[in-house]
Amino acid sequence: MPARAAFEIGGHSIPAGTRRTVDLPVSVLSDHTPVSMSVHVIHGKTEGQTVFVSAGIHGDEVIGVEIVRRLLRAPNLKSLRGTLVVIPIVNAFGFINHSRYLPDRRDLNRMFPGTPGGSLASRLAHLFLNEIVARSDLGIDLHSAAIHRTNLPQVRISPDNPYTAELAEVFGAPVILQSPLREGSLRGAAKNIGKDVLLYEAGEGLRFDEMSVRAGVAGIMRVLQHVGLLPAKGVSKPKAPPQYCTSSKWLRAPEGGLLRTFKANGDVVAEGDLMAVVSDPFGEHEKEIIAPFNGIVVGRAVMPIVNEGDAVFHLARVKSMSVAEDAVGDLNDQLTDDPLFDEDEII
Repeated sequence: MPARAAFEIGGHSIPAGTRRTVDLPVSVLSDHTPVSMSVHVIHGKTEGQTVFVSAGIHGDEVIGVEIVRRLLRAPNLKSLRGTLVVIPIVNAFGFINHSRYLPDRRDLNRMFPGTPGGSLASRLAHLFLNEIVARSDLGIDLHSAAIHRTNLPQVRISPDNPYTAELAEVFGAPVILQSPLREGSLRGAAKNIGKDVLLYEAGEGLRFDEMSVRAGVAGIMRVLQHVGLLPAKGVSKPKAPPQYCTSSKWLRAPEGGLLRTFKANGDVVAEGDLMAVVSDPFGEHEKEIIAPFNGIVVGRAVMPIVNEGDAVFHLARVKSMSVAEDAVGDLNDQLTDDPLFDEDEII
């Protein structure tokens, strides 16, 4: 049997059965410092799909970077079939500056498909789409909430794609949330060229969260095993099926003041439950935030100071309260017992 062809990227050739980090030039800063996008390629000895895992499209979303770091240390990767392309930090500009955006103040995840001669964000989007996404069969894109918010581990998929719904079930995060494709997003641009992308959301900007990291690593390993890149040995299965939510709503502060919250991420609430209270600094006026339907808290604000209209809770609608409670409860048990992790990895 002839040897598998090498993987070519950015002028570099990675032979089958090897792994290498390559740098794709992006730009040069005003002080003449070159900036690149670092890509780690694991090119298996045997044929299989090409899957990319990306993090740091928003520079302040550091949880994805930690997920990638742990993924690349997994011993299972020695048995990889196919090709795994990993990009820990897509937006190096934002990562260095602890910022969601690029220096041109654009959100990279609203600039796809990009153009080779456009703004800095547009050029980076074009590079990523053509060098990474177009050459892959599947992608997993890692995100967190913005600063001062935090997300429950969840996978977001478009409502009209049975294949990504199947993969989201395999991933095993406590919640699968239907989320329409946004103009300029990576998921939207990938769909336009016939590529599927799972979006994993968990944790808070500029912060690590152990449960979110572990859930992300475990979910990626399950998907890689499901599509044939990894053997089943050492890859755990979810203890309970995820809670599938077809819609969600942000609950907003009815007025400005001090926010006292009574519900946390993962809490299952019934219609009419008291979620939070906003009070003025003198304690003379209070406004309650009430759950408008049965749901699970998939995101919330962590700042106790709010202005009128600020997003406070992201509530996803659930059909079954008991199933939702089981999904979140089993996640904690599973990540504690999972043999993929050990105490040395606890932050």
